Amino acid sequence: MKRRTFITLLGGAAATWPLAAQAQQAALPVIGFLDSQSRTFTDFVLPAFRQGLKDNGYVEGENMTIEYRWAENQIDRLPALAADLVRRRVALIVAGAPPAALAAKAATSTIPIVFGVGDDPVKIGLVTSLARPGGNLTGINFFSSELAAKRMELLREMVPAAARVAVLGDPTFPLTEFQVRDAETAARAMGLQVQVLSVSTSREINAAFGNFVRERPDVLFVGTGPFLVSRRVQLTQLATRHAVPAIYSGRQYTEAGGLMSYGTSLTDAYRQMGIYTGRILKGVKPADLPVIQSTKFELVINAETARMLDLTVPPSLLSIADEVIE
Repeated sequence: MKRRTFITLLGGAAATWPLAAQAQQAALPVIGFLDSQSRTFTDFVLPAFRQGLKDNGYVEGENMTIEYRWAENQIDRLPALAADLVRRRVALIVAGAPPAALAAKAATSTIPIVFGVGDDPVKIGLVTSLARPGGNLTGINFFSSELAAKRMELLREMVPAAARVAVLGDPTFPLTEFQVRDAETAARAMGLQVQVLSVSTSREINAAFGNFVRERPDVLFVGTGPFLVSRRVQLTQLATRHAVPAIYSGRQYTEAGGLMSYGTSLTDAYRQMGIYTGRILKGVKPADLPVIQSTKFELVINAETARMLDLTVPPSLLSIADEVIE
């Protein structure tokens, strides 16, 4: 072969190497991660999600990529964010919280969806059955709303003399109606008087706590939902300032200074979501994966906040607490 011909062939081959590398990179499966909250909130569960993926042989940036979409607690943005992921032809959509899961379901009937929701996915219309979800969706049930009675029981155990409970809920969150109903039912079964307060803005939260000066509750039950989680610092600070013992749905609140929380371990739940995501990327159909019911729950107590409220945490609660923050 002549030297000039060899150089030409070599140059042509070299020119194709970047194209080959780009093609290989483009071939990596892309996961769409859709969440109704902010990146700040979900940062603490993302390592668990990635671990679940790793358990199935997938590592972000090596053999798959993730496109993140955050609604920043603006639920009305979710349909457009979900539609954008569909246009990008992602291999799968991971949807955190019911509004994101419902938006993803409305956006596609073909792209697999793995959801993580705190309410019965059959009741809210995501799947037809837990054992046989059907269609293109499956995921994890966090049991957030279903734990209302247990939270009320723990709150009463913390403050046995309580007679009046205020229940705080976000009326813009689709599942608040069910949560408030369950909390009211549990409270009345204990002989507690119930005051329901609706809040969907920071100003309304301030007004609700201002109302405590006139109608003093003995304890406070805070519902679930993206907005309330996003305002956890405001909520916990106001509860402490007004000296109202409160229970919340997740450890994010107790870590922010809340008295106590009881709910599903979100890190364990997101690890399970990562495992399901990896299995689907390997070819398993969502319809063949039953919805997982969370089995790991956490009771977290903030002992420092209890002292600030002049409360003695009962030994019965200390003995079952998964963590006591000093």
